[in-house]
Amino acid sequence: QVHLVESGGGSGQAGGSLRLSCAVSGYIYSRPCMGWFRQAPGKEREGVASIYTLGGGTSYADSVKDRFTISQDNAKNTMYLQMNSLKPEDTAMYYCAAGSLPCTMVSGQYPYWGQGTQVTVSP
Repeated sequence: QVHLVESGGGSGQAGGSLRLSCAVSGYIYSRPCMGWFRQAPGKEREGVASIYTLGGGTSYADSVKDRFTISQDNAKNTMYLQMNSLKPEDTAMYYCAAGSLPCTMVSGQYPYWGQGTQVTVSP
């Protein structure tokens, strides 16, 4: 079983930065792909970034490329999403998720999810 807990959400202004954390517990090695997803009101959940925890390879959605960075700290069993140059359209509930290979940004491939953390960006 894998347990995920997000933190670090909150409110920010356009152009600012926030860092989300995802604390991971359980047998994570069976789920080497981890991702960040977001869902805005009235919209479908979308993939933001993914990381292959055993090799460090990353992928990003075009909408966040060059602004967001996904990373991990294996010693702390924690995954991060550094969000810079925030835009109002980044406002959403953000979720971390764990899944098996291949690492994608398709939510259906991730069986384990955190409870989500809200990010709100004002103009």
